[in-house]
Amino acid sequence: MNVIIVFPKLENGNKIKRILVQSGFDVKAVCTTGAQALQHVQGLSGGIVVCSYRFADMMYTELHEYLPPGFEMLLVASAEICDTRETTDIVCLKLPMRIHELLQTLNMMAGEISRLRKKNKKPRERTKEEENIIREAKALLMERNNMTEEEAHRYIQKKSMDNGISFVETSQMIVSLMNS
Repeated sequence: MNVIIVFPKLENGNKIKRILVQSGFDVKAVCTTGAQALQHVQGLSGGIVVCSYRFADMMYTELHEYLPPGFEMLLVASAEICDTRETTDIVCLKLPMRIHELLQTLNMMAGEISRLRKKNKKPRERTKEEENIIREAKALLMERNNMTEEEAHRYIQKKSMDNGISFVETSQMIVSLMNS
């Protein structure tokens, strides 16, 4: 998971970087301004920006607005700032912050980002040959086993999941077994 750290004091950012790197996070940059952070997020497919509430050039709300899709923000700030923030899609850790809280929160955020990516990933299109093999397997099951098209589909799907192989591979095996 890509992590960008943004704190006005470089030494604070570097302390957090050391903790995160030791815990297996991929820290891409430690920045002192929002503009630097925005430069570093360009070209990355997503990740987490860990930041304080104010930098020399902007506030955390502005940085959040400019972040490209796929990036989440973890704000590290006082209880007062966390409690009065207007944007609800920013995760907030109140100061004083404990290391295990930081790590648990980042792991939770990384898991959520990963889950959303998988959910939004579109399956690849099947080729005409693959579609024909699936149709042939269903037809054979329907003809020889008196199954409906839906039952044949579910049968192939279940066998595919049980054996840990693709739907197309399962269909190929059915066709080759029933035609031999």
